[in-house]
Amino acid sequence: MTTETDIPVRHLDALESEAVHIFREVAGELERPVILFSGGKDSIVMLHLALKAFAPAPLPFSLLHVDTGHNFPEVLDYRDRTVARHGLRLHVASVQDHIDRGLLRERPDGTRNPLQTQPLVEAIHTHRFDAVFGGGRRDEEKARAKERVFSLRDEFGGWDPRRQRPELWQLYNGRHAPGEHVRVFPLSNWTELDVWQYIAGRGIEVPSIYYAHEREVFQRGGMWLTAGDWGGPKDGEPVETRTVRYRTVGDMSCTGAVESGAADPYAVIEEIAASRLTERGATRADDRMSEAAMEDRKREGYF
Repeated sequence: MTTETDIPVRHLDALESEAVHIFREVAGELERPVILFSGGKDSIVMLHLALKAFAPAPLPFSLLHVDTGHNFPEVLDYRDRTVARHGLRLHVASVQDHIDRGLLRERPDGTRNPLQTQPLVEAIHTHRFDAVFGGGRRDEEKARAKERVFSLRDEFGGWDPRRQRPELWQLYNGRHAPGEHVRVFPLSNWTELDVWQYIAGRGIEVPSIYYAHEREVFQRGGMWLTAGDWGGPKDGEPVETRTVRYRTVGDMSCTGAVESGAADPYAVIEEIAASRLTERGATRADDRMSEAAMEDRKREGYF
């Protein structure tokens, strides 16, 4: 049984120190940063670190969420409570708004995760953000594994791996041409296990769906999906009540639950330590579209 005494304090302190340094570096080097905040566990830890980096002063950045319209209600509720508690400013870029304006079309499979890129890039240009903090980690997926902490993006938000800059001795280069911006990943060197050990060690609240609960789900593509207005389930996909939790949180249409009895952070840590699949590999249908699905989306401007 994992307990508080099993948390690797020195290791987490080093990761925390690195992330705090990155936030302060961006604040000193760039003019209009913003933090991507969805209410998922990685963005929660990222916001906790940002608040710590500038305490007792207020956070010098606003928050941005790309809302697909198919988000989990528990996560949106957590997002709004957190924004209110800390007195933060939240910008919301809406996929539904882009669909209503005729700028995007619904996909045949009902998932909206791949549709987030255009609203994101439009919000960056509208608000003239020159740095965008994201919660991506290198252990999640191979395209994220090769992206730098400071990731230069072109005027369309696109990522070109050949334009990456060296980051020796934690020296970061945020210079960019007009119209370009930098994506910044303070959690790059963290793992899923690190994130949960930090949540447990710091007593950070996360949405309830990260812990075991009973939920009506149906199976598709080897994953347990939540029924909803997005288009599931179809005929022949019976709904069952299962005890599940979520390892990662995205669009309801492409984020699968895992059967689990882990009801607290320490039980989650035990589960993750025994797992041989990353959370995206195990529970994200949008990453299964092709072998290079994530890298293709990054090149188009995705997170």
